[in-house]
Amino acid sequence: ASRRAKMAAAVERVVGEAPAGYTALAVKFGARQRSPHCLLVKEHQLREGAGTAHPPHRTLFVLNVPPYCTPASLSRLFSRCGHVQSVDMCDKPEPGEKKEKLKSKFFNCKTVTGFRVAYVVFKKPAGVQAAKALSQEGPLLISTESHPVKTGVRKWIASYAASIVDQEELKAEVDAYMQDYDKKIEEEEAKAAKEEGVPDEEGWVKVTRRGRKPGLPRTEAANLRLLEKEKQKRARKELLNFYAWQHRETKREHIAQLRKKFEEDKQRIALMRAQRKFRPY
Repeated sequence: ASRRAKMAAAVERVVGEAPAGYTALAVKFGARQRSPHCLLVKEHQLREGAGTAHPPHRTLFVLNVPPYCTPASLSRLFSRCGHVQSVDMCDKPEPGEKKEKLKSKFFNCKTVTGFRVAYVVFKKPAGVQAAKALSQEGPLLISTESHPVKTGVRKWIASYAASIVDQEELKAEVDAYMQDYDKKIEEEEAKAAKEEGVPDEEGWVKVTRRGRKPGLPRTEAANLRLLEKEKQKRARKELLNFYAWQHRETKREHIAQLRKKFEEDKQRIALMRAQRKFRPY
């Protein structure tokens, strides 16, 4: 009993302590869990002039988010503090402007493992202060009977069911992406054609392949011929001087050719000198 009391006191002391600027929130996975987990939260702030997708004064920055905690769980956990507009989870804190990510259900789906960080965006600034005040309450439950978090075999089954691809949905997403891509290419070509031949501020004109003789695209047959030539050239290069004795013979033949050429050059020079000799009679 005394050992359990000491462990409980140590856990409460660790949970109560937090780094400067952060507030420690005690959470538990379920009601049966004895030791609470510590979430570190603070108001999300950036340097002045730095743009971000997370608005200041309305974003709560959360550290030490456990792997079993989902965005839906965090949204439900902080919904008592105010209306939660969005929850964004990532591997590490984002330094500045959030890059636009490709929203796809089938592509670029990276599985995040380990502890993460989260950005909880409230509709009103009062939600951030209310969330920091949750440290005065008892441990908050992440998984409840009304909103259970799947773990173990249930989680594996759900992950397997989600991995089955719907062909019609995949086709619709690919078609939509290709339409956007074709539209972007058309806009770039139209912009390039509009700016062709127009000098810039310094009077320079950008020269492109769009001219009197634009480059013709290669056909499939031309590409195959080029690949075959490169393959043959590579094969000849690999077979040349494969063994050590071949390398010695090649070097010896090269030296002999150089000596032969040197002697021929000497004879040619001697003949030229003899022909240029002054003969008055």
